[in-house]
Amino acid sequence: METTTQLRLAIIVGSTRKDRFGPIPAAWFAQRARSYDGMSVDVIDLAELELPNSLDGSVDAERLADRLAMADAFVIVTPEYNHSYPASLKTAIDHYRHEWQAKPVAFVSYGGMGGGLRAVEHLRQVFAELHAATVRDTISFHNFWERFDDNGEPTDAASCGSAAKGMLDQLAWWGHALREARAKRPYAA
Repeated sequence: METTTQLRLAIIVGSTRKDRFGPIPAAWFAQRARSYDGMSVDVIDLAELELPNSLDGSVDAERLADRLAMADAFVIVTPEYNHSYPASLKTAIDHYRHEWQAKPVAFVSYGGMGGGLRAVEHLRQVFAELHAATVRDTISFHNFWERFDDNGEPTDAASCGSAAKGMLDQLAWWGHALREARAKRPYAA
């Protein structure tokens, strides 16, 4: 049962391509977040939504707005496509403004040799413009096709588990601090 002290975390799967890898690290991270004390998890898969590229409203856009507004913190799961993040993720981000403000954002990225880190660096700039606070630690899977077993678990479970805990610790701290600050003094940009 959710309590008022429980942090509401939204995990967003950013790729919508056919045969995408994103749901695998998203499911792995969601499992870690669900076992983290005091955190509830909402996994948002952009492939299951129809968001208009024109940024006009839609039923899915309104539903997503509600889910984002309820979140205290976010984790973006993103691949790196051509040294950046997918268009589907940019569309989802740009549909909203107030829903992101004064909330922490963390990243789980994957790609080739770069592990998706160039996508993350681009996203940090976008979220800064939206008045969100990105946390320092990122979980990055370099050459991702080698990093998970057939059960969707990282092949280096101990290191990945430690990285997940560290990132969740940061999200929890920032999530609680910013939620308390927004309650005492609403954020207006």
